[in-house]
Amino acid sequence: MVFSSVVFLYFFLPAVLLVYFLFPRKLRNLTLLLFSLLFYGWSEPKWIIIMLFSSMLDYTCSNIIEKNRERRGVMRAALAVSVVCNLGILCFFKYTDFILDSLPFLAAVPRLNLRLPVGISFYTFQTMSCTIDVYRRQAKAQKNPVDFAAYVTLFPQLIAGPIVRYQEIADQLTGRRETLDRFASGAGRFCAGLCKKVLLANSFGAIWEQVQNRTDAPALSAWLGILCYTMQIYFDFSGYSDMAIGLGRLFGFELPMNFNYPYISQSVTEFWRRWHITLGTWFREYVYIPLGGNRCGRMKQLRNLLIVWFLTGLWHGASWNFVLWGLFYGLLLTGEKFCWGRALAKAPRALRHLYVMLAVVIGWCLFSFTELPALGSFCKALVGANGFSEVWACYQLRSCAFVLAAGVLCCTPLPKKLWEKCVQKAEWLMPVLCTAALAVCTACLINASYNPFLYFRF
Repeated sequence: MVFSSVVFLYFFLPAVLLVYFLFPRKLRNLTLLLFSLLFYGWSEPKWIIIMLFSSMLDYTCSNIIEKNRERRGVMRAALAVSVVCNLGILCFFKYTDFILDSLPFLAAVPRLNLRLPVGISFYTFQTMSCTIDVYRRQAKAQKNPVDFAAYVTLFPQLIAGPIVRYQEIADQLTGRRETLDRFASGAGRFCAGLCKKVLLANSFGAIWEQVQNRTDAPALSAWLGILCYTMQIYFDFSGYSDMAIGLGRLFGFELPMNFNYPYISQSVTEFWRRWHITLGTWFREYVYIPLGGNRCGRMKQLRNLLIVWFLTGLWHGASWNFVLWGLFYGLLLTGEKFCWGRALAKAPRALRHLYVMLAVVIGWCLFSFTELPALGSFCKALVGANGFSEVWACYQLRSCAFVLAAGVLCCTPLPKKLWEKCVQKAEWLMPVLCTAALAVCTACLINASYNPFLYFRF
């Protein structure tokens, strides 16, 4: 089930809200747990057992650590069990065939062809964060298994983030308060995210779908396609994150920000402070800093950065293009840190932005093609190997000019600032515009056959 579906909007969400607010406060986490399991198991119920196993594993390990503060060996053993088991499950489902395909001497070993459980990359990181946070004394172990399972399975952020570290939400599990203002704010944030997804991401994705598999695309079509993909992946994922944050507020939770207008960045370093913030935070807190961070000399810092970005790329998928994508950004970030960062800071603002967007577009080329020969063919098309223009590209540019302009505008903070000023002057605008947005998006969902979600595969 996805947020941008009629079933979710008009059946699932009203049902969970009705039951949640009818039940007494002490049963609300149980309500969220049961509905979250229904949400997750809507299409793949068999994978619920994996998620519940991870939840109970880390619930048990974190409580063992909490109860054995004076026995360091027991604490370390519990932490090791948590990390090894969680990463073992993730690697088994996500990387087994990738490893077999990558090692020639294992060519005769049968492939498993396993279907990746939805959201496993996200909830595995969340459950591990609990055990690690308790081990570091940054949070106390959750005593109630239902409350802990509700945290792991919380349907607003279950399948695509934000990646909520346990220390960020531990107090909210039992101490949150649902208010009318928070509910209204959540509804507005949800509708904004829904518009991003349905009206913008799907429109850009429909154009990209017509370009990505072409072997004869001229340069103009190739550039139009990759720019549309650049817009699609941002509005798809940031829109879903906005919907998740908005849904969390409906139930009294404040989930962390995941995107902060990354396409206005003036450096690649700044871009990664603004893009998928919770994933970057997770790798910084649980990989980069434990490796020594920037406190261990230049060469080891360089090593740490490359390890983190290799793992970041691999986290996104079991394919060499994701590894290349991660290392591409790792090299750019180390270059800005040690080589051209000072010169870049002195360059004109427009030139800095052009540099960032060119790097981002190249990165999305690496990200979008899992087959390296197809990546090579598309890169050749970008530089004119198949000519430079065609009627189709010119027609698409004219017909989707409004959507392109709206997409560029919505990549900046301007629409949000205008919205806030309008709502301050006329509070009645929020329910009216939210209702209108919901009606327009519903009409689009009913009539459209194209409604993918890119991050489901992660």
